[in-house]
Order: sequence, then structure tokens, then C-alpha cells
Amino acid sequence: MIKLLSFLKFVVIIIAVNAVFGCATDHDKSESITTKTFNYPVLKGKSNNPVMRVEIDNLVEGIAVNSLSVDLGETDITDLKSVSIYFTGQDSLFNTEELFSKSEQLKQQTDLRGRQKLIVDKNYLWVALELADDADLENKVSVSMNYIQLGDYKFAPANRSGVKYLRLGVAVRQHWDDNVHTYRIPGLSTTNEGTLLAIYDVRRESGRDLQGHIDIGVSRSPDGGKSWEPMQIALDMGEWGGLPQKFNGVSDANILVDKTTGDMYIAGLWMHGVINSEGIWVEGLTEESRVWNHQWRNKGSQPGFGVKETSQFLLTKSTDDGKTWSEPVNLTKMCKDEKWWLWAPAPGHGITLSDGTLVFPTQGRDETGLPFSNITYSKDGGMTWKTSNAAYRNTTESMAVQLSDGSIMLNMRNNRNREEKGDKNGRAIAVTTDLGETWIEHETSCGALIESVCMASIHRHTYINEEGNAKSILFFSNPNSKFKRIKQTIKASFDDGLTWSEKYWIELDEGRGAGYSCLTSIDEKTIGILYEGSQAHMTFQRIPISEFINKR
Repeated sequence: MIKLLSFLKFVVIIIAVNAVFGCATDHDKSESITTKTFNYPVLKGKSNNPVMRVEIDNLVEGIAVNSLSVDLGETDITDLKSVSIYFTGQDSLFNTEELFSKSEQLKQQTDLRGRQKLIVDKNYLWVALELADDADLENKVSVSMNYIQLGDYKFAPANRSGVKYLRLGVAVRQHWDDNVHTYRIPGLSTTNEGTLLAIYDVRRESGRDLQGHIDIGVSRSPDGGKSWEPMQIALDMGEWGGLPQKFNGVSDANILVDKTTGDMYIAGLWMHGVINSEGIWVEGLTEESRVWNHQWRNKGSQPGFGVKETSQFLLTKSTDDGKTWSEPVNLTKMCKDEKWWLWAPAPGHGITLSDGTLVFPTQGRDETGLPFSNITYSKDGGMTWKTSNAAYRNTTESMAVQLSDGSIMLNMRNNRNREEKGDKNGRAIAVTTDLGETWIEHETSCGALIESVCMASIHRHTYINEEGNAKSILFFSNPNSKFKRIKQTIKASFDDGLTWSEKYWIELDEGRGAGYSCLTSIDEKTIGILYEGSQAHMTFQRIPISEFINKR
């Protein structure tokens, strides 16, 4: 009797499987089993890169998954170390708590076997990849699902995504690397020796902005971003003035390479102690103190030059290709208007003009506390610096490029876009021909380049075309959304920023991240980007410029 009941139960399950998932023949398509590939970067240094979610809408108790067949398509198998499947139950978000199967014996069609009983409801599994240490960053991977086996029956899922290829990259910095809670605020530049220098906030105890225990870190790559040396610290004010490190934070750094001399500069903003919401410096702070404020809130930075009055602009220098960094020089009194509440670096990278002038993008708060964007420049190789007039008001973080006619274009984060989500949502853009003495608003300002109010990057790249002529492209990167920091995208302009046709857009990461980014030229044929992505705090990728040029 027991055997008969077991047999009948088996028959009922098989009938139910057929009813729910379709006729029980191999590779039948079923709308009850679907896959979605996400446009996430696949990163070296990250053991599990989620790439595909499998959804099974199960109505019958007792059904189990026995195997899945992953199709790696045109992927170069040597770029991969392993493929894993994780079961996340009713949670549609990726996690690694329950491993279904893992394989390092990879083929274009890789079968992964296990056993996972399904819940009566929606069930989710995820496909994750691990890259080989020597994976080629300019290759791409493709992933799809051949079939899923339920008991003795195989079903081909319906594919609900149009994503065909995923780009590779490097997780330069991740949560808890070197026991650091959060890495934020990327900058990226290429030295005259061809070394990539990545800079970022090292937020040791939390993800919060200043004030906090924050230093400026540097990672070097001598091979175009394929590998990265251990982190070093370029700016750290320690326990200056007898206060704990959490009351001597340095943040929001910008890196500038002097193309004439090869020297490198990193500018960062230092806060000593806390200026409270009334504009008063707080006395008697200790390690146990929990008071907090930062330079952009209320009266967190005030007029004057002193460390107890206003946040400080620091500059450190390297003359050995970024291997070591000097003691910082404080430029606050040299450059800040005493009436301003704040003068600070704008994160990202600076530029060297064709005549050798060094230019940092900068930002601040005027005598009323209203934010503005401007530039700070040196005409004597970094010995002295001068700050320009404001290019725009109610703007903050910016980056600069020199246009073909020699003028400087400043591309700025626009606070108006917090409310403006219509046709006038866009980066503020202004141009100067006299180093910021006067500015003219560009015709594409407030409309051409949408934003969710976030730092962005703009960079000029020069290359030689097939006819042997020097040509330039403007590249721009930011989260391509008016509402959220999602869809990290690079856009190209072939006419000095007059147009940014969708034809020349490349989305790198559809997921949500902190959104900041910085572009650089790696060599004539390749650009690099460091950004705060959905898969790593500091994500690096290489993009051949041919991907843009070939679309013309």
C-alpha cells in the first residue's frame, strides 16, 4: 500500500509538472520558467559576479531542480575560472547563502547538477561567474540558459532580456578591502609614463561623508588597468591638533597630471573638528564624541581662512610617477575669497592646457552660502594658484575640458535638477576664454546631458584617424537617469560637445550604485573609466574607442 501511494504521488507530480510547465518533452519552452540577464560588469577580483536570474513560478509541492545547463555562447572560456548557481528562494535579489552547484570544468555548454526543492510560489536562482586572473578586459562574455531539469524532465526557459554581451572589468576596491568600510569619490588619470592612478576616499568606519575618519587612497596600475598595486595613502591628517582621526577627515579629491613636467598633484578637502549648524567650532571633541556636520550642510563651513572657521584645501605632489607623495601644502589662504563659506576641489581629474597651464575644477559656497562652480589654475608649474570667478550658481561638482578652439568648457552638477525632471533637466555647462574671468553659458546647458544630480566626468581624447590626422572626441559619463543613480553610461561627442547622439552611448552598468565616475585616456586607442558601480565600490573598465568610431 505504501509503495502504491508513493507511486500515485509521483504520477500526480509528473502530471502537475506537465500542467504547470508544459508538455514533458526535452527543451519545451515555458513561460513559467524565465531568465533575465542583467547588464552588470563582470569583474576580476570578485568571486561571484551575478549575471543571470532564473525565475520559476511553481504551483506544485514536491518539485525539485536537478540540473541547469548554462550556454556560454561566444565567451572565451579561458577568461573564466568558474560558473556557480545560487538558490535565493523567494528573494529575487542576488545572495550567496545557498550554493546549488559550482563548476570549474567549463565548456561552452556547462551543466551544473544538484538538488533543490522548490517552494510553492516564485523561486529564484542566480548564475554567477568568476573571472580568471588573466582575463582580457576588452573581451565580453555572453550567458544564456539551455534548459532546467525538474525531476527527469528538461524545460527551456523563456528569455526576458535583450542583453547579449557583458563587459569585463576590475573590482579595484570593494567593501571591507583592507578593513575599510567604504570607498567613494573616484578620480583617474594617466601619467606621462603611462601609469594609471586611481584615487578615492578611504572611508574607514562608515559610508558617511565628512566629517569622519577618511583619507585619500591611491592605486597604481602600470599595465593599463589589467592589474593594480596595493593601496597607498596620499593624504592623511592623522590626529592633527590633538583631535582623533575621525575629526581630521580628508575627502573629495582631484588628481592632476602636469603633462609638461610629469609631476602629479592630488587636491583634497580637509575638515578639522566640527563646525556646528550655527557656524560655531565645537570645543572639547574626543574619540567618544558623536557630534557630526559637514561642509555643505547649514553652516558647516564658514567665512575666513582658519581651521576652526572653514574647511581647508590641501595639495600633495608626486615626482616619481605616483609612488610617493609629499607633505600637503595648504592653499586656502592663497586662493579662497575670505568671504566665501567654502572653497574646495571638485572630484575627478584636472587638465593641462595646451600652453602648460594647470587647471583644477573647483567648487564652493559664496558669502550667502549659495553653491557655485569655478576653476583654479597655475601658470607657473604649480608654484602659485589662482581661483576664477564663478561659472554658474547653485552648482557644485564639475570637470573641465579644453575645446578645439582653446577655450575651457566646465560641465557642472546642477542642483536645480532635484526638482526639474522635464526637458530642462541637464548638466549646467559654461565656457571661458580668459581662465574664468568671464563665462558664457553653453547652448547645450540644462538640457543636453540629463542627470539625477550626481558628479559626472568629461574628458577629451585625441587620436589619429585613418588619414593620419589628429582628431578629438569628448567623452562624458554619468548615471543616465533623471531619477536614480542607475545606468552608468559613457556618451561621445564628435563636435566639441554640441551634440551627444544616442547612437554614441554605451551603457556599462544598469544597476544602482553611488554613481560618481572619472574618465581618462589609457592610450590612443583606449579610454578607461573608474566608477562607483552596482558590483564594486571602485569599478574599472577599458573601452576601445573603435566602439564609438565604428558607429559613425
